[in-house]
Amino acid sequence: MENVDVELGRKVDVVQNTVQSLLDCVEKNKSFTKKNLPSIYMAPSTLRELSPSSFNPRVVSIGPLHREDENVQAFEGRKANFIHDLLQRVKSPREQTLEACVQKVTASIKQIKECYAGIKAYDDTELAKMMVMDACFILEFIYWYTESDEATQLNMLLAQSIIYDLVLLENQIPFFVLNDIFLCTIKKFEPDISLIEFMLPVLKFLNLFEASIKISNIRINTTTTHILGLLHQCYQPRFYTLSYFSSSTIHSAVDLDRAGVSFKPNRDAKWPMAMEVKLYRFLCFPWSLGKPTIRMPVLRVHHFTELVLRNIIAYEQSSLGYNYVTSYAIAMDMLIDTQDDVAKLVESKVLVNNMGSNEEAANMMNSICKEVAWVHHGPDKHWKKLDTYCNDYWPKNIARLRRTYFSNPWSIIALIAGMVLFALTVIQTFFTIKPPGNRN
Repeated sequence: MENVDVELGRKVDVVQNTVQSLLDCVEKNKSFTKKNLPSIYMAPSTLRELSPSSFNPRVVSIGPLHREDENVQAFEGRKANFIHDLLQRVKSPREQTLEACVQKVTASIKQIKECYAGIKAYDDTELAKMMVMDACFILEFIYWYTESDEATQLNMLLAQSIIYDLVLLENQIPFFVLNDIFLCTIKKFEPDISLIEFMLPVLKFLNLFEASIKISNIRINTTTTHILGLLHQCYQPRFYTLSYFSSSTIHSAVDLDRAGVSFKPNRDAKWPMAMEVKLYRFLCFPWSLGKPTIRMPVLRVHHFTELVLRNIIAYEQSSLGYNYVTSYAIAMDMLIDTQDDVAKLVESKVLVNNMGSNEEAANMMNSICKEVAWVHHGPDKHWKKLDTYCNDYWPKNIARLRRTYFSNPWSIIALIAGMVLFALTVIQTFFTIKPPGNRN
């Protein structure tokens, strides 16, 4: 009996200790809500393992997450040169400028720490120094890249590598820190420019699409998390949109072409990234010469397209906003199965391929959305109608006839000539069998 009581007592202790441990955990992390999730973190391992090079900085470390990486140590000393040049541009004494920068950063040091997930403990002095140095480096680099002939003529390879390092999800500092240091430095000798306008040349360089980056509607606020977040804002629609693309399977570009669907560049000034299906009113008549059309942004594919797409997608996968870029990437993954699909999109002028081959571009697009969670945004009736249209018997056959006999004027002339010749042959055969004078 005594042993039973002891065992019951142990179970009670385990329950009480577990409950208290859970309460302590909840109390400790009660401020960690969906509204203040960290905005700078390591990419999810499921995405990172597919392409580690897309998330690791090549030249320069920004912020604490890659501060200890061996390959970025050589450039750490060069940051001081950029900071020196920036302080030289500001006419105030260097000590005064640096003091203003440090005061801004130390005033928000708690907020800065809350922006990061999974970093080692830094004391306030060390973290403040890192923030000021990295922010000053970014600003001077952008000024150097924009204004200096040296950047474009002698060091383009270095400049390109740094720009792509600045857009990595794991290689960021909070945007409010960058803005504070901007006000203490660049704004002193360029009073008529905002930080977003100042960064426009870099945003243009990073732009994935042929359509120009629009910044007129972007304002610096709490939703602007960092440089990658700013680029992501450039791709959001001006107004919330319910319909983007299908939650069902989209046929490949070649299959759509065989069904008579055409592709055209999207010229929508409101949202150049929109991918829309244009259906004709009398689509129910498959013999109509009108073609359904998919209007889509013109994507520029090169060797860094994967890096930019993967980082934006990783950012969207862990944020609370709408996954417009992820949706676009999934749609492209469905449209592109083989190099023939890439060739069709290039021919239709909705894709510019600057990679080595169409096969290389196809492989890249097919790998982008592996392990990606798909969040559908809203109704997709036009895409479903398009799917029904493509699966119907008539469109494919009508499209085949159109390609064979109506693809160009010579085909049409040849068809008409053939029909006339056939008619004459039938008439000749008829009169051979039954001459006009033969009444029997």
